[in-house]
Amino acid sequence: MTDSTHLHTQEEPPSSQNTKSIFNLPNNLTIARILMIPLFVAIAYWPPAMGIGMPAISDNVIARVGMSEFSDSLLRHLLLTGVFIIAAITDWLDGYFARKLNVMSAFGRFLDPVADKLMVAVALIVLVQWHPNIIMAIAAIVIISREIAVSALREWMAELGKSTSVAVSYVGKLKTTFQMVAITVLLLNWQSLETIGYVLMVAAMILTLWSMMIYLKAAWPYLKQSG
Repeated sequence: MTDSTHLHTQEEPPSSQNTKSIFNLPNNLTIARILMIPLFVAIAYWPPAMGIGMPAISDNVIARVGMSEFSDSLLRHLLLTGVFIIAAITDWLDGYFARKLNVMSAFGRFLDPVADKLMVAVALIVLVQWHPNIIMAIAAIVIISREIAVSALREWMAELGKSTSVAVSYVGKLKTTFQMVAITVLLLNWQSLETIGYVLMVAAMILTLWSMMIYLKAAWPYLKQSG
C-alpha cells in the first residue's frame, strides 16, 4: 500500500479547473487502477487456475522437460505480475499528471489512496493462498492492519486540523518501494527468486511497523489529551 504524495491529494484552493468534470486524466488513471482489481482476480482464479501458486519455473526444468508442462502456470503468473506493475505505474502517473496539468479534486484526494490500498490488499490475499506459511500470513496481517490504523489516524487528525502532523514520511515511501517490489517478485513466482521475494517482504514488514510508529509518535501528543 502506497504512501504517495500527489498534488491531487493535497489541500488546494478552489479554482475553475476544480469545478469541471471529476473525470480528468489523473482521476481516470486512478479509476483504471481500481478496475484492474477484478481483472487481477479473474486472471488468478478463472478459468480454474491450473498450477497457480506452484513455482512457474524450477531450476533447469526448461532444459529437462521443455516449457509446455508449465505454460499455463507461467502465463498466468506473467499476466498477474504485468497487471500489478501496470497498476503501480498508474499510481505514479496520476500524481505526475496532477502536477503537470495542475488538476485537483476532492474526488481524487479520496480515491487515490483507496485504489492503492485495495490493489495491494488483494495481491497480498492471493499471495497468502499461494504461500500459506507464517511469513506471508504475518506480512499480510501487518501491512493491511497498518493501513487501516494509519488511515483512521489520519482521518482523526484531519478532524483536529492537524493532518500535516502525520504527513508521509521517508520511511513510509521506502516501505512502499520494498512492498511493491516484494509483491511483484512473489507474483512472478519463479523458484529461483522466491528467497529474494521473502527477504524483501520481511523488509517491507519491518519498514511498515517502523513507519506506523513514526505516525503514532507524531500523533501521540494529541492522542493522550483528555476530552
